[in-house]
Amino acid sequence: MAIVVAIDGPSGSGKSSVSRGVARELGLRYLDTGAQYRAMTWWILQNGIDLDDPAAIAIAAAKPQIASGTDPDAPTITVDGADVAEAIRGAEVTAAVSKVAAVQAVRDRLIALQRELIALAGEHAGGIVAEGRDIADVVCPAAQAKIYLTASPSVRAARRAAEHGGDGAGVARTEADLARRDAEDAKTTRPLDAAPGATVVDATNLDLPQVIAEVSRLVSAAR
Repeated sequence: MAIVVAIDGPSGSGKSSVSRGVARELGLRYLDTGAQYRAMTWWILQNGIDLDDPAAIAIAAAKPQIASGTDPDAPTITVDGADVAEAIRGAEVTAAVSKVAAVQAVRDRLIALQRELIALAGEHAGGIVAEGRDIADVVCPAAQAKIYLTASPSVRAARRAAEHGGDGAGVARTEADLARRDAEDAKTTRPLDAAPGATVVDATNLDLPQVIAEVSRLVSAAR
């Protein structure tokens, strides 16, 4: 039976790693909605659009062609046919993405794209694990399995800093940055609240394989 799994949660909670792991475990497709917002932000920056001009961003949002590959073993993200998987993870995009994502025209376009990909996976691939800030309550509120993945702020910061080779000082900076991101995103989504009907999974004291196993169990039960 086709299934949609919606995984959301705050910055640094491990949504991407867990979602990909669960998709592999259960033979589903995988969608990183955050990468789409980053891709749009990258294009906005590349084209010199004023980040403090929502009207200009709204007009520009209709122009780039953004495409997401949904293979959990090799997810892709392209803008106008160009691979931007590495470029969208840079500091400049990270600092700007909240502003771009707050523009309703951006959200409307990307949510429509996300719903299209989710529907296609349901028809042709048995289902999909989709992760992102508002995936469970806005993009796909009818998802059969909803997971809110969280962890303590210090653990989220430590894990994110470790991904980038950070030290103790880096962890402190990362925790502050994650808090800033959550506060910015809270203007348009609910990163610190579980969506209605979602099961909370606290990964503070769990390693990645344990979290994947627990979420896979919950999804199998929902199926």
